[in-house]
Amino acid sequence: MRHVHRLTYSRNLHPGAWWLWALGLAAAASRTRNPVVLGLIIAVTGLVVAARRSDAPWARAYNAFLKLALLVIVIRIVLQAVLSESSQGVTVLFTLPEVPLPDWLAGIKLGGDVTAEAVLRAFYDGLQLATILCCVGAANSLASARRLLRCVPGALYEVGVAAVVALTFAPQLVTDAARVRAAHRLRGQSTRGWRMLSRTAIPVLEGALEQSVELAAAMDSRGYGRTTDASRVSRRLTSVLTFGGILGVCVGIYGLLDGSASALLGLPMLLVGVAVAIAGLLVGGRRTRRTRYRPDPWALPEWLVAASGLTAAAALFVTGALDPGSLVLAGPLTVPPVPWIAVLGALVAAAPAFVAPPTPRWTPPTLDGSRSTARAKEVAA
Repeated sequence: MRHVHRLTYSRNLHPGAWWLWALGLAAAASRTRNPVVLGLIIAVTGLVVAARRSDAPWARAYNAFLKLALLVIVIRIVLQAVLSESSQGVTVLFTLPEVPLPDWLAGIKLGGDVTAEAVLRAFYDGLQLATILCCVGAANSLASARRLLRCVPGALYEVGVAAVVALTFAPQLVTDAARVRAAHRLRGQSTRGWRMLSRTAIPVLEGALEQSVELAAAMDSRGYGRTTDASRVSRRLTSVLTFGGILGVCVGIYGLLDGSASALLGLPMLLVGVAVAIAGLLVGGRRTRRTRYRPDPWALPEWLVAASGLTAAAALFVTGALDPGSLVLAGPLTVPPVPWIAVLGALVAAAPAFVAPPTPRWTPPTLDGSRSTARAKEVAA
């Protein structure tokens, strides 16, 4: 069978590409409170999710994250209105009953005047966090967590297996609970109350234990958990390199997200941390020799998707260096400026809606048991 590598070829994109794209947009959102840029990033994530998400149940995660983002904005505005600093603006919208506070809480008020400046400032802060949540929700909707865990390096093999098993059994517990409840309804028993909970928990737990024993036996028969001999020096070197690399990555990410941090704590520390972490994973990967069944390819669409998200982040960093005032508003009541470099970067991040390959969708068989003509041509290609 000849593989056709075209942008229109229907296949699942590598989950790492989706996460790089989403993290690039999240990094861009963390650098600005401009509602023009933040609103455009949310629109881009919604467009890409609507165009490229699959029919899997986990693909509906974006709607939940979007509702959580709206809730975050509302909570941020309410907290700002009820509990905030005494001086928050001059344009009073309405007045709440004020509760007197002790002297050691000077500068903080509970109730009182609610101004337009305070509400808009809280809205912009909440919108920034909501945008980051939408980026994470888009990654969860587009990338399968199970397929992403299959790509973990050999040094993290045990952690990846445990995570895959957990992701497999969590939905199965819900299915078992629904099956037990349906069996009780067929027997005419009540499915409500605490007594029903106790009658459901025991069969579900028993089924989970049986599946765990069967899975353990199947994994042991296939050689899971087998490792090569490694010296104590090799194990310690792997631990030091991995921990040091992760620490460097965390410090580098903090330096990138915090605009007031030193320049050495940003990109240089991030690059050093990534290099050290990769060295640790390579050294630790020698202990575990593993193969992958049908590994996800990394081709031109993956490069384009990852590059589009990183382009959005780079555009925000360039804008922050050239015109930082356009990313932070001069005042809540001022008209938000339009930073064209950042806007173009966010528009480039919408490219996955067009360049990413369409997600394969299940096609029901026809009456004669064959698939549709379009699906047959796609499989033949």
